[in-house]
This record gives sequence, structure tokens and C-alpha cells, in this order.
Amino acid sequence: MDRKITPQASGPLAGMKVIELAHIMAGPVCGLMLADMGADVIKVEKPDGDDSRRFVPPAIEGESAAYMMMNRNKRGLALNLKQPDAVEALHRLLEEADVVIENYRMGTMERLGLGYDELRAINPRLIYCEISGFGRTGPYAERGGFDLIAQGMSGLMSITGEGPGRPPVKTGAPVSDITAGIVAAMGVSAAYARMLQTGEGQKVDTSLFEAAITQTYWQSAIAFATGVAPGPMGSAHPLNGPYQAFQTADGWINVGAANQRNWLRFLDVIGAPELNDDPRFASNHDRMQHLQELEAILNGYLRHETSVVWLGRMEMAGLPAGPVLDILEMQADPQAHARDMIVEVDHPVAGTVKTLGHPIKFSDTPASIRSAAPVLGQHSREVLGEAGYDSAAIDAMIAVGAVIAA
Repeated sequence: MDRKITPQASGPLAGMKVIELAHIMAGPVCGLMLADMGADVIKVEKPDGDDSRRFVPPAIEGESAAYMMMNRNKRGLALNLKQPDAVEALHRLLEEADVVIENYRMGTMERLGLGYDELRAINPRLIYCEISGFGRTGPYAERGGFDLIAQGMSGLMSITGEGPGRPPVKTGAPVSDITAGIVAAMGVSAAYARMLQTGEGQKVDTSLFEAAITQTYWQSAIAFATGVAPGPMGSAHPLNGPYQAFQTADGWINVGAANQRNWLRFLDVIGAPELNDDPRFASNHDRMQHLQELEAILNGYLRHETSVVWLGRMEMAGLPAGPVLDILEMQADPQAHARDMIVEVDHPVAGTVKTLGHPIKFSDTPASIRSAAPVLGQHSREVLGEAGYDSAAIDAMIAVGAVIAA
């Protein structure tokens, strides 16, 4: 049963006010994380909306599924920043905000009079979060950034794939985008804690490139120690084995038999204790030296039974193992539902839609999914009214195209 989350729920960041000047994914992930944890995130869009509104198909009642996933829990304000009145309205919002998230090209905010130095002068408490392709310093600071480019330049694509000699493969998920957004939210939260203590804001600067590099901890450790760049290993682990996917009679399962105790359990489960007497597989070092041979032997055993049979036996033995699920199977998994990772929200156009839940569980101040993504300009009047504009002033800005209101 999909759980509905009420709009009244709050989280540990309740009271934080965030202005999100970000589009597509990395910046919106940051805003999404903060919003789930209770922050009031106001998403500022251009007159034709975030580009992800045009990531269709798929759409639900004409609304982009991609946009709705990335922007739940936010209020929507649409401004034409080519109009002075719109820039002034944004300026007024930023004077009272705790956080601004931006992922424009370098120099864009400064040209609008909204750079860090300008805003710090009027709001010393402001946390100014910049997410870019390569960071705001260094020889690549002015380059644009995309997930694919970051994955390639970080080394991720060199360690992803089936094995040596095959074409480079990116990870299926845009991990540099998503990781950059999560890392940025962590940075904002840390800066916010300091601001509450000192009253001083600061700049938080991260990038897709750096976020992707953080995904290479194990492989970078190997390269630092050996001077050799590791290559792709399919689903296998670069340091321990067997720790990978194996083929069964009807599919694939993952088995984590990386330490010696679990290795022996694995052999008991598949009925092959004699493999431990084989000098090629006696220790983890030996197994890693002969991993391809070991993989072929173990697949020979595992192909004789179905995934369900093997997983049942492995669970009984206390051996870490699990199925390889597709996305629909994951979304139907009872553990995903028990952990509120599949929830429903009511959208004003698309109706009841499913979205993913928040991955952190707080005992006293739970995060929640309170509202669906806004339609373009859904909260423009509401947000500007809170900023001190009366109805006549808002109507005037709408009339000249400085503001778009749903």
C-alpha cells in the first residue's frame, strides 16, 4: 500500500528559507533534499520553466514525470530576469533568505547584481551555494558541466563496464549530478549550523567533477598505492571476492562472500567445500588473483538452481545476498515500502502521482514528502505577497511579463 504523506509534516530544517535558482538536476537535487527535511524551498523558474519540464515523454496528464520527480515539496515562482522588476523581486527575496542555490554559468549571477559579494553586503547570514561542472576555481572554472562529461573526466567511466578492452560505459544513473546535489545539501546544512551559531553565512562551492571523483575512493586508493589505474570489473569488487553478481537458472543474484567467514558459508551453501582446499582460492589474495577462474566455477554451481532457491538458502546461512531487481521490481519491493521510499502526492494537474521518499529517517523530526512539484508559476502570487508586494503590484508585474503566475 503506497503511503500518503500529509502537507503538515515537518523536518529538522523547518524554518530554513531557500531560494533555488537551479535547473535540470544537481541543483534541484540539493533543493529537494533540503525541502524533504523541512526547508521552505522556493523554486525560481524562467518564463518557459525549468528545462526538465520538456523532458518528455514520459508525461502524466501533460506534466513531465522527470520534472515532478525532482521538484516535489517546493513552491514555484516564475520570473523573467530580463525585466528589472523581476530582478528587484528576486533581490527582495534574497534579502530575507537563509540559502540560495544556483547553478548558472560563471558570471551570470554577478551580471544580474546577485553575486556573492553583492548579496553578502545586504544579507550577511546568507549561505550561497554554487553547483557547477568543475567548481568556481581552477583552469576549468568557466566550462559548462554535464553528468556524462564529469563521469568521463573523474575516472568513473574507466572503471565501469564488463571488463578490459570493452567500450567505456557510464553508470546507469547520473551519479555525478545526484551526488553533487546531495553533497551540496550536506554543505548547506553544515554552513547553516555554523550560521545559527555565529550569524555569519558563507559560500558553499561544489561541482559534478568533484562529486564524481568521490565515487572513486576504492579505485583511487589502489592507484595511489600501486601506480596502476584499475579498470572495469563488471559487478566484481576491486579489493575483495567473491563479491559480485552470479547467474542462476532463471536470473541473477548478488553474493557478498568477501571475507573468509562468508566465503566458507558460501561454499557450504553451494555444496563445494573442496574449493577452500584449492590453493587458487584459499585466501582473499588468492581469490583476487584468480577471480575469473573462480567466477566461472561458481557460475557452474549456481546455474543449477533458481534465484529464489539460492537466496533462501543463503539467508538461512546468514550469507549476504540479494536479487538483481529492475526498477519496477524495486518499486514493488516490500522493504522499499516499509521504509517509505515509495510515496504518493496529489498534483493539481496530474492527479495522484508516485514519487521516491527521503532516504534519511529522523527519530524526532522526520523528513516528509508534503506536496507535489508546482506547475509553472503556481505560487508566484503567494511568494511575492509574503515578500511585501500587494495585489496591484503583482498584477502590474504579471501584465508586463516580469512575473508568470499559474
